[in-house]
Amino acid sequence: MDKRLLDILCCPVSKTPVRPLNVSELTALNQAIDGGQVLNVAGGTVQSRVAEGLITVDRKVIYRVEDGIPVMLPEEGIGTTQFTDFPTGA
Repeated sequence: MDKRLLDILCCPVSKTPVRPLNVSELTALNQAIDGGQVLNVAGGTVQSRVAEGLITVDRKVIYRVEDGIPVMLPEEGIGTTQFTDFPTGA
């Protein structure tokens, strides 16, 4: 992802800056998605694996990146409080 874009992106709700998910975070997220255990903020089940994602620096919300485009819609965010063993960030 373009560094300039990453520098200006933030959570649309809290305005907290975001960073890319690291490999262990992405792996943990996709394992939970495969298990049917992940809900987005709107309460819908996240059905498809995430190839690339952004997480707020306070580690509260994940946003998927699809075809290089961040999906920064509040209802599409994935809250990390639903994970009991989410890895520590980079």
